[in-house]
Amino acid sequence: METNQLSVLVNADAEQVWRMLRDPAKIAQWHGWDADGLEDEIAQIYESNVKESADHRRLQLESGDFFSLDPHPDGTRLTLTRTKTTGELAQYDSNITESWVMFIQALKFKLERHPQTPRRTFFADGTSSEHTNLWTALGIDTGWLPEPGEKYELTLNTGARLSGKVWYRTDTQLGLSVADYAEHGDGLLILAEQPRMDAIPEHPGALIIASTFGLGAAAFESIAAHWDSFMETYYPRT
Repeated sequence: METNQLSVLVNADAEQVWRMLRDPAKIAQWHGWDADGLEDEIAQIYESNVKESADHRRLQLESGDFFSLDPHPDGTRLTLTRTKTTGELAQYDSNITESWVMFIQALKFKLERHPQTPRRTFFADGTSSEHTNLWTALGIDTGWLPEPGEKYELTLNTGARLSGKVWYRTDTQLGLSVADYAEHGDGLLILAEQPRMDAIPEHPGALIIASTFGLGAAAFESIAAHWDSFMETYYPRT
């Protein structure tokens, strides 16, 4: 059986990480985004037919995927192990894996940066009507970005200026801490390319999750309006 492992080192003890996996209110602060049905989704994934180890170091989901927690000198190594799917469902399964990458990075960010402050998210995804690469549309040269943990400053094609640290990078995703996305500290911006399920390369997809912490209504609505405008311009088809 072929598996796929997603792993992050969280600067927190195993007990704290375990609570993030078992308390529905805490799960809602990193899994997914603000949306109708999130509570039901959490119940389905984290409460339905799951198996917990007695030592609170392993959580197996109904799907067969499982989380494992390994104490580490710098915190806790959190690993999600997924069984790879082949055949017609392979692309669908790959998209789910991409979502899990975002979510476990969001868990790490929440626990390390804002353990007490509720998050509020903006989410949008869409499909381009043209061959529009996300990084080109944004004006980001990923080849010149600093490594994770290092500071960055960007001026996007939209005119928005972002600064903070690179949180993580993969071949299809970029996570950035953003100073203006939190009242204290920073928030998390996740930008992701998404392949179309029908595999038409001329119409790439994109996804954005902006996680904010402690912002007033006006500041949050300004962020949401900015990303709404960007997505409607470049990726209007959902």
